[in-house]
Amino acid sequence: MASNSNVSPQNWVATLLLCIFLGGFGIHRFYVGKIGTGILMLLTAGVFGILWIIDIIMIAIGSFTDKGGRFVKP
Repeated sequence: MASNSNVSPQNWVATLLLCIFLGGFGIHRFYVGKIGTGILMLLTAGVFGILWIIDIIMIAIGSFTDKGGRFVKP
């Protein structure tokens, strides 16, 4: 677990892999607690793939946040 309060306890590798392989369905957003946007992505196929690509980039560079606003970082 991360000792910094601004860093999410969610695993960065798991989040990235979920996004790469199941990101079009929003599964990575459910994993970090963002249920509302997870449902939106599930129903719209990641808004036709645009949010999916943006999320992959954000997770990879460490700027993706969990439900509490903490960064999911390696």
